Amino acid sequence: MTLADEHKSLALQAQAAAAKQGDTVRSLKASLKDGKAEKTDVENAIQELKKLKAEADAAQKAYESSAGDSAEQSKEAFRAQVTGVLERRLFYMPSFKIYGSVAGFYDYGPPGCAVKQYITQYWRQHFVLEEDMLQVECPAVTPEVVLKASGHVERFTDFMVTDAKTGDCHRADHLLKGHLEALLEDKKTPVLPDKAQEVIHLLASVDELSAKQLGDALTAYGVKSPDTKNDISAPFPFNLMFKTTIGPKGDQVGYLRPETAQGLFVNFRDLLYYNGGKLPFAAAQIGQSYRNEISPRAGLIRVREFTQAEIEHFCHPKYKDHPKFQTVAEEEPLLYSREQQMGADKQAQPMKLGQAVQQGIIGSQTLAYFIGRTYLYMKKIGMDPMRLRFRQHLQNEMAHYASDCWDAEAECSYGWIECAGLSDRSAFDLKAHAAKSKQDMTAFEKYDEPQLKVIVKANKQALGKTFKRQAQSVQDALERMQGDECAEQDALKLKEQLDKDQSAIVEVDGEQVTIKPNMVEIKQEMKSGGSFTPSVIEPSFGIGRIMYCMFEHTFWQREAAEKKDKQKAKPAKGKSEEDARRSVFSFTPLVAPIKATVFPLLQKHELNGPAQQISADLRRAAVANVVDTTGVSIGRRYARTDEIGVPFAVTVDYETLEKQTVTVRERDTTAQVRVPVAEVVAVLKQLADMEMTWQQVESKYPAQAAADADNA
Repeated sequence: MTLADEHKSLALQAQAAAAKQGDTVRSLKASLKDGKAEKTDVENAIQELKKLKAEADAAQKAYESSAGDSAEQSKEAFRAQVTGVLERRLFYMPSFKIYGSVAGFYDYGPPGCAVKQYITQYWRQHFVLEEDMLQVECPAVTPEVVLKASGHVERFTDFMVTDAKTGDCHRADHLLKGHLEALLEDKKTPVLPDKAQEVIHLLASVDELSAKQLGDALTAYGVKSPDTKNDISAPFPFNLMFKTTIGPKGDQVGYLRPETAQGLFVNFRDLLYYNGGKLPFAAAQIGQSYRNEISPRAGLIRVREFTQAEIEHFCHPKYKDHPKFQTVAEEEPLLYSREQQMGADKQAQPMKLGQAVQQGIIGSQTLAYFIGRTYLYMKKIGMDPMRLRFRQHLQNEMAHYASDCWDAEAECSYGWIECAGLSDRSAFDLKAHAAKSKQDMTAFEKYDEPQLKVIVKANKQALGKTFKRQAQSVQDALERMQGDECAEQDALKLKEQLDKDQSAIVEVDGEQVTIKPNMVEIKQEMKSGGSFTPSVIEPSFGIGRIMYCMFEHTFWQREAAEKKDKQKAKPAKGKSEEDARRSVFSFTPLVAPIKATVFPLLQKHELNGPAQQISADLRRAAVANVVDTTGVSIGRRYARTDEIGVPFAVTVDYETLEKQTVTVRERDTTAQVRVPVAEVVAVLKQLADMEMTWQQVESKYPAQAAADADNA
């Protein structure tokens, strides 16, 4: 083993240790909330994390120093290289660039548009069509009342501070975290041990601080605006939704939707009717969502306008088995369960989904089914399955109404990034909209045998006399205490309290009101059927994040020509020196922006004609292709198409005129075969549709020496 190899191994070990310690800190924070860990445990874990991060940085630098030009890049350098190619080849670029751009907005260029369209199109095929989902399309502008019911108006916030002189905005928690981490890492003027413990304790609790506590901490540590070093304002809540008005009078408040899901919830009644009143069923929507991020600085990972693809699977709260679960039960994705995160190993492990459901790790067959379908989708579009994991939310991460949540996370240069969220949201959303809209959001079921059910009947006259205009809201709140098990338990508790105390407190639209026995009748009766509020299992996908992580997973570079010269080795057969220098996106044919390129070997009229004819035939077969008749060498033309991930190239040469055959080249191996002109369109169609593999093509057609094309 060389010194460089030894340093590389040490660097990888140090990075793995730091990553594992980061998970330890997160699990200890969760245990601290539950009272199962001490503050000192969290503080010590953070101190250890800082130490391991420093060791990892030092190990990476030692490796780069010993390996020289052959060293693998740091994550930042790799990201810069990937984004450099993406922007240069117009996959995407900052929006409004001639006016200086606006952070958090990006335009997709021709290849980026195509990749995004193919990813979205396959999502629809894989989920909507395969599962007979009901697809809808709803407006992006949403009335305020809808988002009040969902909780977004009140709770969709981050704490923000502004620069006292320039007015620039920053997330308060990010500023404080950055300042505290810098203090701990400052080797020139290190903080005293007692002060270090205080800093570590504060760093462990930043996410839990109120606006006042954040402000006190920012003041105490003298945190300034990062760019100007000016003073900053006190933190204040900033709602991340874009606010607007509806209509010319401007008196109706609306917002650009922060998610597509609410359109599915508010249309539940009509969708249930469309589906013949039958459950379970799933509804889906693909569309733009908007979040006014305070300081978006992570490329396509954190933007202000993005494409979402969301599913709401409505089912009975008691029956969450899925009829097609066995089709994914043997799939074995990397699962990072709550237990693994809290345990000593802190490592995602492959596990069969059937086993995960059987052991109670995943809460239901339906949730596991969508995890399996998501796993298959991600693999099909080109994600590396070894860099894709499903992480279960810790208890302190979940909303109070959720019963189980998992995130599909892809590893990239930004770390592990959530690309999709899959959660069992119980009946929260439908109940919230029913309460606000005063509309029925239930489904009906006929029982196999009569069941004892709770019946709640409000006394309208008594309510009207006491509550006047509020009477209808009180009546609705009381009569919602039926239809499902939890609601019925609330009704029985109310009856017990009324019988005991002759009064009870009920919450109505956020206000507590006093109910008397004469205002409501609560009894139990045998019923042959009844209404219930369905549970919702929600898979939600961020298309931009999926696409960016796929870009990183498929990007690579061929061995440098200079390295070959140093080793005094000739280029491998089938590869030119130009092949050796180029960057490559190994897109699957499914998502490649262009499926094939057609090249005349030379810029000659007699070769251009057949090339144009093959291209036209490919277009008629719905195979996206381009013809490149520029006069540069064939190797350079291959290099250009490899950079945008074109999987196949057809070259028309003089043998085409003599024998009616063309060469077909595969991008990743640069291997070439000769295919009859009469068969080439059918072959490329099957390759583009992934109905044939390149290995099958090689076994059927004769190989072509690369020198005839690459070195021409």
